[in-house]
Amino acid sequence: MMFEVINMSFALPEMFLLGMAGVILMVVAFMGQKGAGAAYWLSQVTMIGTAYIVYDSVTGMGGLTFSDSYIKDTLSDVLKLTVSIVNVAVLLYSVSYLKARELFKGEYYVLAVFSTLGMFVMISAHHFLTLYLGLELMSLCLYAMVAMHRDSGVATEAAMKYFILGALASGMLLYGMSIIYGVTGSLSLSGVSEAIQTGGLNDTVMSFGLVFLVIGVAFKLGAVPFHMWLPDVYHGAPTAVTLFIATTPKIAAFAMMIRLLVDGLADIQQYWQDMLIMLSVLSIIVGNIVAIAQTNLKRMLAYSTISHVGFILLGVLSANSEGYAASMFYAITYTIMTLAAFGMIILMSRRGFEAENIEDFKGLGKKSPWYALMMLIVMFSMAGIPPMVGFYAKLAVIKSIIDVELMSVAIVAVLMSVIGAFYYLRVIKVMIFDEPADTEVLHAPADMRVVVSANALGVLALGLFPGSLMAICATVFS
Repeated sequence: MMFEVINMSFALPEMFLLGMAGVILMVVAFMGQKGAGAAYWLSQVTMIGTAYIVYDSVTGMGGLTFSDSYIKDTLSDVLKLTVSIVNVAVLLYSVSYLKARELFKGEYYVLAVFSTLGMFVMISAHHFLTLYLGLELMSLCLYAMVAMHRDSGVATEAAMKYFILGALASGMLLYGMSIIYGVTGSLSLSGVSEAIQTGGLNDTVMSFGLVFLVIGVAFKLGAVPFHMWLPDVYHGAPTAVTLFIATTPKIAAFAMMIRLLVDGLADIQQYWQDMLIMLSVLSIIVGNIVAIAQTNLKRMLAYSTISHVGFILLGVLSANSEGYAASMFYAITYTIMTLAAFGMIILMSRRGFEAENIEDFKGLGKKSPWYALMMLIVMFSMAGIPPMVGFYAKLAVIKSIIDVELMSVAIVAVLMSVIGAFYYLRVIKVMIFDEPADTEVLHAPADMRVVVSANALGVLALGLFPGSLMAICATVFS
C-alpha cells in the first residue's frame, strides 16, 4: 500500500494562525474584558508573524498536498501576504473606534484571526470540501462580528440579513458542488478538470451545477443581482467591522472564483463566460447609478464596491492569463483603496459621533488640509483618475476584454466609470469648497495617523509605479 508523504510545511501559515487563535481564545476566556489589550497585541503579532512565514516561503517549492486538497503556488503566496499585511492595518485602525464605543473586546480579535484562517484555507483550497470549509469558517466569524454591537438595532438587523442570505448562498454553492461531483465523480479541482478534458459528460447537468457555483461566488463578491445584503451590512455594522468585511474577504472571494472557474472549470469557460458578462455589466451599471443617490458615505462605498466587483469580473471573463492578472491587480488595489477610505471615516469619527455621512466631511480642507489631501487621493483613485492606481486597474481590465473583442462590454464599463466619477468628486467638493460645520479637531492616535497617511500615499505610489505589482500578477498566471 502506498502512503502519501504530506508536506506539512506548505500549510505552515495556517498552522501558525490556528495555534495563535487558540492562544488568543484562551487569553480572552481567562482574562475576560481585561484581556482585550493583550488580545489586540497578540493578533497583531499573529498577522505580522503569518506575513513573515508566507514571505519566507515564497521562493520555496510549491505543489499539492493533503490528498490534492491543498495547493501552494504563487497565487496563494501573493494573496496570503496581501491579506496578512492589510489585516495589520485593519486591526490598527479599529482600536480607537472600538474603545470609544465600549466595543473593545477580545472576542473581536478572536473572530478576526479565525476569519483570516478561513480566508487562507479558501486561498489554498484545491478541493470542493476544503473550499467550503474555508468559506464557512470565514463567513460564520463575519456574521458574529456584525452582530457584536448588541445594543444597536441596525447592527442586529444587518447581522440577521447577512446570516440568512449568506446561508442561502452557501447552500446554493454546496448544491452546485454536489451536482458537479455527481457528473465528474471527483471533488478535487484537478480531478474535475481531468474529467471535463476526458469528455463524455452530461453538458446540461454540468451547466446546471455551474449556475449554482457562480451564484455562490457572486454572492460572496457582492455582484448584482446578489448584492442585496451589501449596503445594509456596510451601513449597519460598526465601522471597524465594515472595514474588515470590505477588505480582505474580497481577496478570499476572488481566490475562490479563480480556484473554481480557472483551476477546475477552465475547459468549459464558454458556459461561465456569458454568466460573468451579465453579472459584471449589471454590477457596474447598478453600482454606479445607485451610488449617486446615497448621502451616507458607507452606503455609497457599498454601491461603489458593487461596481468595483463588476470590474474585477471583467478581467476573469476574458478567460486568458492577461485578464486574470489584470483582475488580480484590480482586486489587490481595490482592497488598498477601500482600506484607506474606511480608515479616513474612522479617523474622522469620535466618541458619540459617526463620520459616516458625506456632510460630515464638510470643510475638512480648512480644518485639516493634510487629511483632506489623503481623502482626495483615495477618491480620485476609486474614480479611476490618473495618475492614481485606480486608473491603471480599470485600464488593465478594460484592455483585457477589448483583446477578446468584447467591445460593447468595454464601452459600458468606460461610460459607467465617467458617471461613477460624479459621486466621488462630490465628496471632494464637500471637503474642499464647503465651510466646516464645526471646529472640532481630529483626535486619533499617532500610529493611526501615520498608517492612514502611508496607506493613501501608497495608493498614489502604486499609481505612479504600477509596474512591479502588475509584473507580480502577470507572473502568477504565466
